[in-house]
Amino acid sequence: QVQLVESGGGLVPAGGSLRLSCAASGRTFSYYAMGWFRQDPGKEREFVAGISGIGSITGYEDSVKDRFTISRDNAKNTIYPRMISLKTEDTAVYYCAVRTRTVGLTYYRARYEYDFWGQGTQVTVSS
Repeated sequence: QVQLVESGGGLVPAGGSLRLSCAASGRTFSYYAMGWFRQDPGKEREFVAGISGIGSITGYEDSVKDRFTISRDNAKNTIYPRMISLKTEDTAVYYCAVRTRTVGLTYYRARYEYDFWGQGTQVTVSS
């Protein structure tokens, strides 16, 4: 059974940084695309960053493009979004997702492209 467990969230002042982690288990994830999304209460879950399974192609939502970096360690079945220069509007629950239906030759932005989700980790940026 596929499981995704996020960690690394917390309270950070504006301008600070965090590194989240998403540990995957249940199968080998080296070839699968993975992504990060975030959700504020009352809002839709939105794409933040994605990474392909093959070649580590990455993509970002425009508002985080120069501040977030996503990487993966296939030996650990883990992906890491590194977030710097955090803003209050980055406050949200952050979710990890994996697409297992195909080999991940690219990254994906849409929620329906992903097959499994983690439970989320809260990131709160204070002003």
